[in-house]
Amino acid sequence: MDNYDDEDTKEGDPTLGIGDLVLHADPKEDPYLNQEINDEDSDAEDYEIKSTDNLILAGHVEGEAATLEVYVYNDKEGDLYVHHDLILPSLPLTMEWLSYEPGESTKGNLVAVGYMTPIIDVWDLDIVDCLEAAYSLGNKSSKKKKLKRVGHSDAVLSLSWNHHVEHILASGSVDQTVLLWDLNKGTIASKISAHMEKVQSLQWHPFESQSLATGACDQYVRIFDCRAQDSCKAWKVEGEVEKVLWNHFNPFTLFASTESGHIQMIDVRKDDAPIWTLHAHSDCINGISLSTQCPDCLVTVSSDKTLKVWDILDNKPTCIHERNMKLGQLHCLDNCPDAPFLMAIGGDKNSDNFKVFDIRESSATLEHFGSRKLVNPLGMSDWGFETANEAEVKEEEMETEAVTE
Repeated sequence: MDNYDDEDTKEGDPTLGIGDLVLHADPKEDPYLNQEINDEDSDAEDYEIKSTDNLILAGHVEGEAATLEVYVYNDKEGDLYVHHDLILPSLPLTMEWLSYEPGESTKGNLVAVGYMTPIIDVWDLDIVDCLEAAYSLGNKSSKKKKLKRVGHSDAVLSLSWNHHVEHILASGSVDQTVLLWDLNKGTIASKISAHMEKVQSLQWHPFESQSLATGACDQYVRIFDCRAQDSCKAWKVEGEVEKVLWNHFNPFTLFASTESGHIQMIDVRKDDAPIWTLHAHSDCINGISLSTQCPDCLVTVSSDKTLKVWDILDNKPTCIHERNMKLGQLHCLDNCPDAPFLMAIGGDKNSDNFKVFDIRESSATLEHFGSRKLVNPLGMSDWGFETANEAEVKEEEMETEAVTE
């Protein structure tokens, strides 16, 4: 991107006269207009999303202004840049991508955003310079308009889209409730009021359409069978729950991270204590992510400014790598669905607060997980390699060929 804004310029010709004023029937034949057309074509190429690109969504807050930035990341070409951004009406607290577009037969490219306000907006990411959301969920009460409040009564902290029942979106709020939204109708399909504190995290089960996990500030992890509203199981954990995460390699288990720096692994078939408890960080664990394809590779980020890579094989969590990401306190983490070792991390440092990090950059991580055979339980795009070591060899060969050429 170093030459992104560079343009070829020519010094003016001092001999330019009337003889140079030629009328072209086809504007493409005019060398001066053609330059503008080529520039427009170049801009169009920059907006084009390639099949090898990944999109990363980041909420960016600066003072009272908030934007949603859509990054393009291309691992093969080493590109990372903001493709476009959207001006948000309030400070974003949570985002959830979804491909379901009500009333359309084709897949969409949208994101639901929860704010400091009770309203959830769904934005169309394919529209550049979009001024307003595609649609909203919920509304505030208004005596003047004689409107009753619909939806949450306070800030929305968590969102999760149901990949199996695509018209359902779950939201958790400061108001201690979970709402299941029917995206077709834009209305509430169900309300869950079992929590005694703020609902900070929730996630649908990766394979079971009816199972929803939640984590709240009342120090409980809960599992709901949404076919029966009274069906609920709960486990007390070590502190306020920051994140819950289903284990797609062992779908009867899930992880919970807490504000006290603990991670706990729970077997949802059992009512007793968690399988294991780990004091993983010295401060709040704000993000946990499981590699999409490398079994038992768990990554965590914390307010203690560090990222850690864990091997949880045989229920014996072991720290493989620890790194200060130099992004300030780390507030969010997500993994790339197509590349099993690629992570996006966000922090609170003013000048540098976002990074895409391949955990294979750590020699200890590559050595430890390098020979572990990859699997693909979520049916993501094939990475193209069976192990990290195989990928490393192929990438070195490609670099050698490039140098030779």
